[in-house]
Amino acid sequence: MTGHKHNFEADTGKILNIVINSLYSDRDIFLRELLSNASDAIHKRKFLGQTEQSVLNSKNDEICVAIDEKKKTIEITDTGIGLTEAELTETLGTIARSGTSSFLDSLSEADSASDATKTLIGKFGVGFYSAFMVAEKVIVTTRKVGEKETNIWESDGQTGYTISSSADEHDIGTSIKLFLRKDAKDYADETKIKSLIKTYSDHILVPIFIQKPDGEKEQANHAQALWTKSPSDISQEEYAEFYKSSFGAFDDPYVTLHNKIEGAIEFTNLLYIPKTAPFDLFDPERKTKVSLYINRVFISQDVDGIIPSWLRFVQGILDTTSLDLNVSREMVQNSPAIHKISKSITKRILSELKKNLKKDMVEYDHFWGQFGKVLKEGLYEDMDNRESIAEITRVYSFKHDKLITLDDYIEDMAEKQEKIYILTADSIKQAKSSPHLEGFKAKGIDVLLMTDPIDAFWTSQMGAFKEKPFLSISRDKYDLSDLSDEPNKDEPVSAESNKITSLIKNCLGELVEAVNPSTSLVDSPVRLVAGEGGLDFNLERILKAQNPDFEGGKKVLEVNMDHDLIKKIPDLSEDLQKAVSRMLFEQARMLDGEMPSDPQQFSQDFISIGKGL
Repeated sequence: MTGHKHNFEADTGKILNIVINSLYSDRDIFLRELLSNASDAIHKRKFLGQTEQSVLNSKNDEICVAIDEKKKTIEITDTGIGLTEAELTETLGTIARSGTSSFLDSLSEADSASDATKTLIGKFGVGFYSAFMVAEKVIVTTRKVGEKETNIWESDGQTGYTISSSADEHDIGTSIKLFLRKDAKDYADETKIKSLIKTYSDHILVPIFIQKPDGEKEQANHAQALWTKSPSDISQEEYAEFYKSSFGAFDDPYVTLHNKIEGAIEFTNLLYIPKTAPFDLFDPERKTKVSLYINRVFISQDVDGIIPSWLRFVQGILDTTSLDLNVSREMVQNSPAIHKISKSITKRILSELKKNLKKDMVEYDHFWGQFGKVLKEGLYEDMDNRESIAEITRVYSFKHDKLITLDDYIEDMAEKQEKIYILTADSIKQAKSSPHLEGFKAKGIDVLLMTDPIDAFWTSQMGAFKEKPFLSISRDKYDLSDLSDEPNKDEPVSAESNKITSLIKNCLGELVEAVNPSTSLVDSPVRLVAGEGGLDFNLERILKAQNPDFEGGKKVLEVNMDHDLIKKIPDLSEDLQKAVSRMLFEQARMLDGEMPSDPQQFSQDFISIGKGL
């Protein structure tokens, strides 16, 4: 038998040190995590066996927990798919491959050791390493299905790990042996382990046995498919425990949906909407977390099409008898039955969220803060469900200084108002200081402040909500006089206004597309709006982030003809006219979140104006 010593990666060592020395409040969960991993390994083997009969286990699939009270060890053995040496290195040699830095940042912000534990295990998928909460040494012995060699991984969780291989026969599957720490020897107690299995893993579909010293085995879990029971026979505590044991969660779910549908298409769903977003929610590679079963036989956890991508935070079980067990994954994804099931499930989820919004707005707003950005992807992508998603969308009201619904906005519209006015910005603070809002504030007209990058896209794509068009006040043309009770007066622009706007345009030259009198400014001297067919600064910033070579278009400078500074411009010297005009242009850019286009010139103009005025 040969062995190779490996060091942990730097961040892996840091995290393990925290696991071993700091996080003790939830140590019981080590068993849940290891049993869940064992169950997953068995399901993977079953799934592969549907297309490769030789992979299937000739005996009954099971998980065995052997406890040696004298030697203070626990050994968990499964009949799963097993691991190769390369898989051992990849799986057990590195923690949170895609999010280690984010994990360390979030851990430092945790309020308590308990919060840190939940972040570690629940959000970053490092459940195996919870074994080191109770073990001073861990030995993993595994043989992959189809392989002859047995691989052994051993570590104390501190100095690194060794991997060795052996030609000795070992049953296909994996065993994990824990040598308990002195302060964790109470886990070498059969009664305690039985209790933990009952609490955390009772609903795992694989039977879990306690191995007796005399060789006898006693089943410790029910291994029953919870979703096959009637909802009236299931308590909220049972639903919550199934959620935690099956999906590695630590808090109770925000929404639980358990339904059985009969008819042309038959299926049962047990779905959970979490309260807290997972760390990889916006990872492009993240798959949906709804497991597909066919007549209680596990098929896969990442079949595309079961739920839309904008509901990828939903977790749960879908069990149907409307598909054949031997159907291929490609056929499942393209199956008309799956499409019908997906449509039904999506509508049910949206209906339940709408109920929750009406029932408890405070709790719903917490949910929205976690998952709103993802739901809004549906406003952009899903034409069939767009209206229903819009009904549960929360938007920030400038007038009321809080989140409201689009229906709330429409109910509060002015008598002659026919449009939903929006302003996109990088933050609420920036939006509130925008000169674009002045005319609306003066007339008591609400504007929705939108700060997510996708807001500009879904409002443009959707166009309108309940026949009320969206209008961007920094991009689209509008006239607030249309909302006044006074009759419109199509008075021509005065000669004085023409003179000032022409003068400013000459001073700015090609910096702007045009300079026009404003119909909406009240306090600010100027503002910049999109040119004909152009984009506002916020949308341009989003596009530049996607494509650094993207160049925005020229803007139109709107001028407040009643502002004292604007009135003084004709009386200034030619140099000061240019300096003031450029300063006003740069001020408008900065209020829209942009840096000065020419910082050096901006500084010189600032000095010149200070001396000249």
